[in-house]
Amino acid sequence: MSGKIFFINLLLFMICPAMTVNAQKMEVVITGIRSAEGQMAIGIFTDNESFQKEKAFMEKKFKKADISNGEMRVQFSLEPGTYGFALLDDENSNGIMEYNFLGMPKEGFGFSDYYHTGLLKPKFDSFSFTLIDGQTKTVTIRVRYIL
Repeated sequence: MSGKIFFINLLLFMICPAMTVNAQKMEVVITGIRSAEGQMAIGIFTDNESFQKEKAFMEKKFKKADISNGEMRVQFSLEPGTYGFALLDDENSNGIMEYNFLGMPKEGFGFSDYYHTGLLKPKFDSFSFTLIDGQTKTVTIRVRYIL
């Protein structure tokens, strides 16, 4: 019986490296930050449906420790694929967007390589991008504050 387990483990060891995908380096440049208070939260989406439902594939949070002239840079890795980043400047670090009594955002927001000027949510296609195997990708998010 142990011979079979050894053979299965050996087979998995030989097959698995061929099935792995290399994570690609991402750099996100965040500009237009008005305050060093709180944190930045980036929701990573893979399609319009998940974005409209606000169900991020992954979320990354970063302290605003390295802001210089209203700008900061963060880095992480993702597997090749199509993504769109939605950013929240979570100034009170509670993890949710704050709104006023009229429904207007009180905190900053932004999207990958797209500055949204409308009042309704953008479509995923407006801020999505494709990360290719072997590529180091830089995305810029310009924060917008309505209030």
